Amino acid sequence: MPPLNPEHVNPNFLKVEYAVRGELAIKAEKYRVMLRTNDSGVKDIPFDRVVSSNIGNPQQKGLDQKPLTFGRQVAALLEYTELMGKGGDLFPKDVIARAKELYEEIGSIGAYSHSQGVPFIRKNVAKFIEARDGYPSDPNHIFLTSGASYGVSLMLSMLIDSPKSGILIPIPQYPLYTASLAQHSGTPVPYYLDESKGWSTDPVEVERAILEGQKKGIEVKALVVINPGNPTGGVIDEQVIKDLLKLCEKYELVMLADEVYQDNLHERENHPFTSFKKLLRQTNSPVPLISFHSISKGVTGECGRRGGYFECANVSDEVIALIYKMVSVGLCPPLGGQIGVDCLVRPPKEGDESYALWKQETDAIHQALARRTKFMTARLNALPGMSCAPALGALYLYPKIELPPKAIEAAKKAGKEPDMFYAHAVLDETGICVIPGSGFGQKEGEGHFRLTCLCDGVEEYIGKLEKFHKDFMAKYE
Repeated sequence: MPPLNPEHVNPNFLKVEYAVRGELAIKAEKYRVMLRTNDSGVKDIPFDRVVSSNIGNPQQKGLDQKPLTFGRQVAALLEYTELMGKGGDLFPKDVIARAKELYEEIGSIGAYSHSQGVPFIRKNVAKFIEARDGYPSDPNHIFLTSGASYGVSLMLSMLIDSPKSGILIPIPQYPLYTASLAQHSGTPVPYYLDESKGWSTDPVEVERAILEGQKKGIEVKALVVINPGNPTGGVIDEQVIKDLLKLCEKYELVMLADEVYQDNLHERENHPFTSFKKLLRQTNSPVPLISFHSISKGVTGECGRRGGYFECANVSDEVIALIYKMVSVGLCPPLGGQIGVDCLVRPPKEGDESYALWKQETDAIHQALARRTKFMTARLNALPGMSCAPALGALYLYPKIELPPKAIEAAKKAGKEPDMFYAHAVLDETGICVIPGSGFGQKEGEGHFRLTCLCDGVEEYIGKLEKFHKDFMAKYE
C-alpha cells in the first residue's frame, strides 16, 4: 500500500487557497501561542498581543463582541431544558416562551432534525423574508445550513458540470468562491469592481466579463454578487440590481446573491440594503436566484454556532428535490445554528420583556462599527502611499497601498507578492494580522490589504498601524 502523501490525494485539494485562514493566520496563531506560554522566543517579539484583524469573527478572543443576550438565553434553555421550569427568576418570560415553543417543534437538540432544517424555523425564515421584501416566500424552497459557506459551496458544486463551467465572481472577492471553484473544478470568470467609485458594481463590466469568458470557450453559468461587499464594503443600489438581473436573463445565468452583511450598514438612511429577491419579484424576472444569509455577521456575530440559510426563487421542484437529496447526505444542519437562525429572524418585538436590552445591545454594535469604520478610513487616508475608499457596509476596510520600488524589490527577493510581504511585516512588527489583496484578487500591479473594523481600542490599534506604515515607507524610500 502506498503512503498517503500529496501525490495520492485529489489534485483539486492542492489548488485550493483560502487566504483568510492561510499562512498569515497560521503565523499569527504561532505568535499567540508563544505569548500565552511565555515561550523562550517571547523576548524577541516586539508586541504583547496578537490582533486578529484577518477575519470577520466578532466574538473571537481579543475582539470580544458581546453575544446578544436574547439568543444566548434561548439557546441555554434548549441546551438544558430543566431550566424552563426552574429559571423563572433568571430568564425573561418571552425567552422562556420562545424556548418552550421551539422545544415543542424540535424536541431535544441532540437529535437529528429534518435534513432541510426544522420546518417551523423555515416557516419563520419565510415570514422574515416576506416582511423584508413585501413578496411571498416558500419555506419548502428554504434550506437551513451550517453557515452560509456550506450553501455557497453546495450551489457551486451543483452548477459545475465540467472544467469549462464558469462562474462570474467580483474582484476583489471573498476567497470562499475561488476556493470552492478550485475544489469542484470550475472556472472563475472575474469582473472588476470600480475602486474609484467606492467599489461599485458596473453592469457594463460584468457583461464584458461574460463575453470575454465566452470567447475563451467557457460556459458562463452563474453570477456571484456580494452585497454589501466583502472585502470592500460597497452597497449596490436598486438600479444596478435590476440591470444585473436583466444581464442574467439575457445570458441565461443563475444569480447567486451573497447577502450575509445585509444588516451591517453604516449609512442606512442614504445607502439602504435592497435584496435581489425583492427586485426579482418586483420586475417579474424569470432569473433563477439563490440568496444566502447567516448568523455569523450582522450584529449577531455567532460564527462558531454555524447557522445560515439559502432561499431558492424561480427554481424548479425537480432541482429542489436534487438539492434536498444532497443535503440529506449530511443528515441535518447543526441544531444550535438553526436556533440561532430563528433568533435572527424573530428578534424580540417592542413590548416584549427582552426588547429593551436587545435594542440597546444591537444599537451599540451598529454605532461602534460605523464609528470605527469612519475613524479608521480617515486615519488610513492620511498616510503616505495609502488610500481607502469609504465602506458603506460589512465589517472591513480595503485600503490600497502604493509601495516604494525598493520594497517591491525586497518582496521579489523574499519570493512574496508585495502586499503579502507588507502584511508579513505588519504582523511581525505590530502583532496585527491583516490579509493582503493578493488573497482577494486585484488588478495587475496593485496592492491592497483587508482589515476588520471589529477591534475595540481602535485608537491604539490604528496608532500602531500608522507608526509601522511610516517606518516601513521610510525604510524602503
